[in-house]
Amino acid sequence: MLIALPEYAKIHKRSGATLRRMAERQMFETARKIGRNWVIDSDEAYPVKKRDIKNPLTVVSLFSGCGGMDLGFLGDFDFMGERYEKTCFDIVWANEINRSACETYRINIGRHIIEGDVNNVMDTLPESADVVIGGFPCQDVSINGKMLGLKGRRSSLYTAIVEAVHRIQPKVFVAENVGGLLLKQNKESLDKILEDFNGLGYAIHFQPYLAADYGVPQTRERVFFVGTRSDISEFVPPTRTHVEPITAQQAIGDLEPMEADRDFSHIWSMANASGEQGNRRLAADRPGYTIRAECHGNIQFHYSLPRRISMREAARIQSFPDSFRFPSGLRETERQIGNAVPPVLAWHVAKAVESAIERSAAT
Repeated sequence: MLIALPEYAKIHKRSGATLRRMAERQMFETARKIGRNWVIDSDEAYPVKKRDIKNPLTVVSLFSGCGGMDLGFLGDFDFMGERYEKTCFDIVWANEINRSACETYRINIGRHIIEGDVNNVMDTLPESADVVIGGFPCQDVSINGKMLGLKGRRSSLYTAIVEAVHRIQPKVFVAENVGGLLLKQNKESLDKILEDFNGLGYAIHFQPYLAADYGVPQTRERVFFVGTRSDISEFVPPTRTHVEPITAQQAIGDLEPMEADRDFSHIWSMANASGEQGNRRLAADRPGYTIRAECHGNIQFHYSLPRRISMREAARIQSFPDSFRFPSGLRETERQIGNAVPPVLAWHVAKAVESAIERSAAT
């Protein structure tokens, strides 16, 4: 059945302008012009040139933490019965200042991570890479933090991503931060970040993502900035995958009868209830609340058991697979999990980045 090219583009989650150029270059078998409009057979497969995994797209990772975002960009893991396939990405350089997080990263992702202050290791960056990624520190713009904006020491570290992109000139860069960056009180910080990102000469797309919309059992909101080089197709954000979110009970219910197990990170804080945030009790029929990094033991309580949630339960709520190991103690593991980008959300963003690069190769 013949359909309009824009409708075909919507079905395949592609840019209408890109498909029109492809049709003009006769890259479709059935596309033809009727009057001023293009039509195409709805059954024609989209002609994407697949990249050989043996020649992967190389990635540089800044502020890598324990590896949540990096795991998402690599793929090849399972979560909640779903398989998140291996991507075309290969991480060739990574950096993190926290020693314990580096240890976790080496066990789960790879030994290529460099421990140290990002400003002191810039000269070790590779000369080239296809993609630069980084979840720059967010506490200074978080609604749970001091709201110092870019005046805060940590959040101003986004400039390291700017510097890395300037040096490497990747096809795409991805920077992640808290959704609170889009709040009115952070407008000055947001404007400055956009000014610096736009100054790199990349087309910038940014929007908030609710993790629960993408299969993460958590009401975590984050903003992703995606910059595409002039020779790369328009970034099309991933579409929502879960109208009905995964609930806390669905995510961690099978762990209820399990005794404490340090090797599995199924250990929990014994801190008494106080007036601090983090003392809310999970609702069994809703996704978990945002897992925080700096909660000082005041992590949320289980929906039915008389204790706070365990680190393995927190990792589940962040969408880490059970195979992901956390060798540190409770407090350090709590910090690593809370600081991480949910791997499942990162995977969806990574696939959208992969698609933009592949579309460019096809044209």
